[in-house]
Amino acid sequence: MTDLATTGTDLPRLRELNSLTIVRALRGNPPSTVTELSQRTGLSRPAVDVIAQGLVADGWATVLEPGANSAVGRPARRYQFRGTAGHVLGIDVGVHKILALLSDLDGNITHTVRRSVAADADPAVRLAELDEVIETCLTEAGMSPADIWAVTIGVTGAVDASGRTSFFTPLPGWKSVDLPAELGGRFSCPIVVENDCKLAAVAERWQGAASDADDIVYLLAGMRNGAGLIIDGVLRRGFGGAAGEIGALKQVKWLTAPSHLENCPGVPDTVSPDDAAAWVFNAAREGNKAARTAVSRYVKDLAIGAAALVLTLDPQVVIFGGGFSRSADLVLDPLRAELQRLCLRMPEVRASTLGAESVALGALKLSLTEVDVRLFGAGLSAPVAPRRG
Repeated sequence: MTDLATTGTDLPRLRELNSLTIVRALRGNPPSTVTELSQRTGLSRPAVDVIAQGLVADGWATVLEPGANSAVGRPARRYQFRGTAGHVLGIDVGVHKILALLSDLDGNITHTVRRSVAADADPAVRLAELDEVIETCLTEAGMSPADIWAVTIGVTGAVDASGRTSFFTPLPGWKSVDLPAELGGRFSCPIVVENDCKLAAVAERWQGAASDADDIVYLLAGMRNGAGLIIDGVLRRGFGGAAGEIGALKQVKWLTAPSHLENCPGVPDTVSPDDAAAWVFNAAREGNKAARTAVSRYVKDLAIGAAALVLTLDPQVVIFGGGFSRSADLVLDPLRAELQRLCLRMPEVRASTLGAESVALGALKLSLTEVDVRLFGAGLSAPVAPRRG
């Protein structure tokens, strides 16, 4: 660690690097004294004292003055990262909904907007709804696009380097949509587009059922099955963004697995195809034999692709997520049994704890990471939203 107090060359740059070091030491930690920051960073205490005061003046930190009611001596002042210096957006553009989460730089969610959208909506309608969700979120939060430091959008389908779902997506006409270009006129900050399964995996590691793991297979289970992969703590996208799309292989049976639920004998004609699975899971809980058989067949097909990923990656944890995770009570035990039968080493199998917000939460986390990479990796001026490029 380089200490500006002991170096006589390029002091402005060294001061900036040391300031970055202090900011990183403040982020994600409780309010800290100068002594604690010195121990955490390896910088001298006098240097930390000067830098911390400068960070407060520049708007990167706040100071908590010691209280007057100390039994022994005067307690030291403490510094904390000023998370409200900037804000980021995480957005889930799903088949049935658009969900936007707004948070400060500490990941504290300050506003949420959710709107339903028809599954068969064309791109123009879905984009108009997305614009409305963003506008409502910012307006209700009292902000403008200039206040946003990064935007990440989760979409259904593998995302290539351009941000398009050029391989496959169930969203009608969505292959031609260029989200960075669509939003580029509104936001000058970085705009990231990522696959929903991958973002859900990120969210589970950040705040969910896999927060203790670095090697994770996330299963998005619903009327569409998909997977997100985190290995050695890093989200794996693959060369073209299609890592985890094992369901595209017909022999894996992920494409047809939900049909066991959709076509279950006894589903009333009054139940829509979108609600058929929920009806089957509820009937299975009540002991309906046909429903239990349908669930069993679905799990067996889901387990084939899951086992292939487990055998390839040897993860610590498999997370059962997506819309069907609400029925984890019916799925986890038979899924474990199938994986035990098919795999060499059995990973832990856990249910998602994040529910319908997992994709938007993962998008929020990716936005925060983007801020770290773009801003704190380049330099430290007064708090200003980073720009694309």
